[in-house]
Amino acid sequence: MNSSSPAPRLRPRPQEIIERDDRFISASDARTYFSTEDTWHPLDRLVCDQARGRVLDIGCGADRHSLALRERGLEVTALEPSPGAAQVCRDRGVTVIGSAVEDLTVGGWDSLVLLGNNLALLGSPMTAVSTLRSLADHAAPGAVLLGLGTQPYATTDPLHLAYHERNRAAGRPGGQLRIRVRHRELATGWFNYWFMAVDEVTRAVDQTPWRLVDVTASGAAYLVHLELGR
Repeated sequence: MNSSSPAPRLRPRPQEIIERDDRFISASDARTYFSTEDTWHPLDRLVCDQARGRVLDIGCGADRHSLALRERGLEVTALEPSPGAAQVCRDRGVTVIGSAVEDLTVGGWDSLVLLGNNLALLGSPMTAVSTLRSLADHAAPGAVLLGLGTQPYATTDPLHLAYHERNRAAGRPGGQLRIRVRHRELATGWFNYWFMAVDEVTRAVDQTPWRLVDVTASGAAYLVHLELGR
């Protein structure tokens, strides 16, 4: 290479910025939303292997999980709150029928999946119970709900510990976040995102028609397997 040649320009990686309501900010590689199955967390792959029948993918993002489920021969329909992400999914062949559980007008789902930490979309103790009840109303008898979460209290970071204490003082669970997602000049509205400990999941599930069948842990991450009575 000629030493006088200009250095190649590197394209910056697109970043997803998470802003918490205490002004804590984190960034992650937005290309994760288009990642292939061989790079996923093992629990994401396990959910795709365990899903069956008609599948509702709740919070499908850019549809990486929906595509993997379809490759397994399953019929997949999705919910996605981001209009931009929903359009990406539609362009890639995934049927997106709404932005939230409240938009459901049809049912009969055999599997309902919340992948990539989307168990946190249950939001708060009150909305978790109402959402799980609504999902039960739209599920087939004997349906399964497979949700991925993260234990919130396995941290020594003083910023996170202080946030947990602030939440508890306000009567909220320690792991309940109030966040918005940013990219350059774009930003979502503020919303609740609840990192639940397994015992918090259990308390919410006990108030619904779902039954907790199993919990599979992998470090701080875990998979809950719920089943609906026949």
